[in-house]
Amino acid sequence: MEGRAPLVGREREAGVVADALRQAGTARTLLVTGAAGAGKSAVLDAARHAVALEGAKVLRLAWENATGPTGAAVLADAVCGVLTKVHDGRLPARVAAVRRARLRFGDEGELTLLSMLGETLADAACHVPFALVLDDADRMPPPAAIALQLMLRAFWPAGLPVVMAGRPVPAGPDGAPDPAAAADRVLDLAPLGPDEVGELVGQRLGRPAESALLAAMRRSLGPLAGNPAAVLSVLTALHEDGGLADLDGRIGLTGTQDALRLTADAEPLRRVTADGTDTAVVLARVVHHAELRLEDLHGLIPACAALSGDLGRTVDRLVRERVLTIDREGRLAFAVPALAAALRTLPACHDVRSLHAAVVRTVAERLGPATTGVCHPLLADHVAAAGPALHDAVAVPLLLAAADRDARSHHPRAARAYLSALRRLPPNYPATLGVLREAAELGLRCGDHTGVLALGEPILAGLRDPYRAHGGGLEFATGAWALSALHEHRSPWDGGAAPVLRGAFARMPRAAMLAALGGRYGIGPLTPWPPSAEAAPDDGDLPRDGHGPLPSQAELRTLAAAVGGHEELARALRGPVRKEMGEEAVGRLCDAAAYGDLAGALEAVLGERSVRAGDSTALRYHDMVRDYLAGRWDDALSAARGIERRGRADGGPGTGQLARALAAEIHCFRGDLVRAREWLDLIPRTVAHPLVARARLGVRYWSGQPDTALEEAWQDVWRARRSGLLAGTERVLLRILEFAEESRPRQARQAREQLAALQAEADTAMTREALLVGRGVLDRDADGAHEAYRSAARRGDRHMMLYCCQILAEVADDPQPWLAEAARHTHLLSLGRPGRVLLGRSAQRRNVPLPRGRSARKGLSEAEVRLIGMVSDGATNRQIAARLACSEKTVEQRLARLFQRTGRRSRVALAAAWLDGSLTGPGPLPDVLPDGTAGPGARPGPSGD
Repeated sequence: MEGRAPLVGREREAGVVADALRQAGTARTLLVTGAAGAGKSAVLDAARHAVALEGAKVLRLAWENATGPTGAAVLADAVCGVLTKVHDGRLPARVAAVRRARLRFGDEGELTLLSMLGETLADAACHVPFALVLDDADRMPPPAAIALQLMLRAFWPAGLPVVMAGRPVPAGPDGAPDPAAAADRVLDLAPLGPDEVGELVGQRLGRPAESALLAAMRRSLGPLAGNPAAVLSVLTALHEDGGLADLDGRIGLTGTQDALRLTADAEPLRRVTADGTDTAVVLARVVHHAELRLEDLHGLIPACAALSGDLGRTVDRLVRERVLTIDREGRLAFAVPALAAALRTLPACHDVRSLHAAVVRTVAERLGPATTGVCHPLLADHVAAAGPALHDAVAVPLLLAAADRDARSHHPRAARAYLSALRRLPPNYPATLGVLREAAELGLRCGDHTGVLALGEPILAGLRDPYRAHGGGLEFATGAWALSALHEHRSPWDGGAAPVLRGAFARMPRAAMLAALGGRYGIGPLTPWPPSAEAAPDDGDLPRDGHGPLPSQAELRTLAAAVGGHEELARALRGPVRKEMGEEAVGRLCDAAAYGDLAGALEAVLGERSVRAGDSTALRYHDMVRDYLAGRWDDALSAARGIERRGRADGGPGTGQLARALAAEIHCFRGDLVRAREWLDLIPRTVAHPLVARARLGVRYWSGQPDTALEEAWQDVWRARRSGLLAGTERVLLRILEFAEESRPRQARQAREQLAALQAEADTAMTREALLVGRGVLDRDADGAHEAYRSAARRGDRHMMLYCCQILAEVADDPQPWLAEAARHTHLLSLGRPGRVLLGRSAQRRNVPLPRGRSARKGLSEAEVRLIGMVSDGATNRQIAARLACSEKTVEQRLARLFQRTGRRSRVALAAAWLDGSLTGPGPLPDVLPDGTAGPGARPGPSGD
């Protein structure tokens, strides 16, 4: 019994049904209604279980197997089945009375028989009180349903509650009896809300679900998004297909939304295929690849005579049943994409490619291919889906005309048309290079880096052709392809095309520079900068400074120099690049380089030419870095999981190394070293970026390996410096200084010396901050630490601000304001044990108490305070249960109540809130921050101040 899963989203309805079964409600007869899969049976079952635990007796009126010539006779059989479960010694007499009445009155005495049934049930309920439930009331044969309605209205005994469940019965000419007509009250089960669906999914999976998974399920289910049976059907299908994976404690998709389908036994699929499957399957496959309009249906019939008699009838039925929708322009679509996906898994007797070709021919034979592409560009998708079923002489002109028409108004379809045309064009065709360049330009302009990468096959075919004059079109496409590979955090050297690319890049300096740029931003191996690119002028056929999203050679040199010293960057900034970039942009470039943020660096260098559209991995990582710096660490972790799943789905196990490092860093400072190590274990040892070294140092140190952590951190520093990766190294050195300060003073001083040398060599805001903080730690320089705090605040680096507050709490004249500010940052970042230890150490050194908010214990019982204290100490539920002499389930329930009451969502957040005293309120924020600025909780002064 204890293992019974709670009912999600139907607790109130189950309570209403339980009250009716207890005879506590005002309704004598209750009807629970709702769409198929809404959870009617689950509500009945939960209510029966609840009242059964209280000792009440609930019996089921099983009408399904009852037989008889009339509806009353069917009910008599069902009532006899109920009476057999009433054990009071009077069973034989009651059953015999019912059977005699049935034989005596026959077909013409239904009213008398129904009256006899009511009297018999009343007698049984008088001796053994019970309630009746009846499921699937809408499926009862009409005669039995009519007899039941009459019995409930006229002959039902008082005090015998009955609860029915069934779907709503639509009004129609067939006159089907409606169970609601006999009910005193109707309880309609509405669809579950998004939060309830998330809870249901998490309950079924045993782990929280990623928001992306829940969003994909909502889109794939459409109007069934709140239907519990449909939600569980999709989850079951995902399990069957291996479409789910656990990452970082959450369940997410391993594939795309197209993979979400209903199971073969799902009610919507059974209903659609009740009259045969082939036509519905064909429609699902055709609509999946291309838009299909009502007018196109006429073109399908000549291509498949077997569809001629069934196509129109099936479409009419599916539209009438709201399975198919038709918009104002006549486009057909499945209302529930998961249903269409399930249909596509079924076998079809027709060649779908010939149907796509038939749709195209119907129009192309009348207008000509090129005119068809201009006037009907949506037919390009049908051409692509038709494949060899459509001749190239028709397909290629139509595709190119449609792509040209759609290039500005409908980029995704234009990209598909260009790619389909390139797959049909021979490598030596004169127009191929022009089409390749147009497709690459379109992809870069729209931020469709996945689409540009799809051009890899025709690009490599061109690079392999020894007889082709490699013009600007192929060179531009190759550069665009290399840039898009970096946007998806893939090295251009990955895969089996490296030998071809190596020879091509020797003739294409810009593409070679792009390939070498990746390693400097944590993407792929670190390779030498191509010497030929330094003095090579920009090719006149390629975009110069100020044109297009593909960086010029001067801009690429600037991007590469940002990870090194300031003299190298100053040299790269000479000329046209300096005119385009201001000091603020240079600062943003250096900050982005320190985190391997390629999208942020491109935005700083290219300015308005940078494309923010699209959903590339680089853009996702850029947002992750921004969330990390701003302290939105939950959002940053969600972004890391999305990047990781995307890399795995695309077959790129080496993608997103820096996202993994940042995720490990967040978990480390929140005290979850297990997950931190899981993220770090995904990063190959060959990755030399300082951000990875910084994360490794923190995880190893807090895992109890201080000597190994510091030794390998020094090795990482020397390796990064030898490779010219200065940006980001300052945080590794600062962390070494922080960890070595107490027990290894020589290493701490060495780290400060290296910080000074790094500042002289790199001279960025981050190196200046690190040096100032290092001096604050070792030299007790409060002014320098305060300056570092203000600099970090300008950059929006909340974690650096926290560290500065901790230092100032130790060296400033008045430590209390800085301790309060540090506590506020600790709470906002939901830091775990490492953050609490550092904060406690700062307070201990100044011999002052940790700041406690005024509301720290307000409204909390002693038991709750004790429980929170054990959670803050890192005790598991089993350990807490042992100390409190209760079960683990009781501990879970108490924690759940605490989470709900305090608004905290995790043990870490609860502990952090306990630390800064904000458990029952928004948190104790100072009215004035330590640097003199007004805090979020400051009250405005009187008018005129």
